Amino acid sequence: MKVKVSDDRCIGCGNCVALSESQLFDFNDSGLAECIVDTIPSDLEEVAKDAIEQCPTGAIEEITEE
Repeated sequence: MKVKVSDDRCIGCGNCVALSESQLFDFNDSGLAECIVDTIPSDLEEVAKDAIEQCPTGAIEEITEE
């Protein structure tokens, strides 16, 4: 599983950072969230899905590979 945070929609609320305890998401220099891993480890996929669902602006999305 891979995810992406859209800089255009992220407001830096920190929900995803808190949910993942900074294991998957952290703040960048602009104060916006970013995914800090290339691929979500299988044991943290549920955390990533929760972050997607709880993002108030829909800034986090799963990347589907073609």
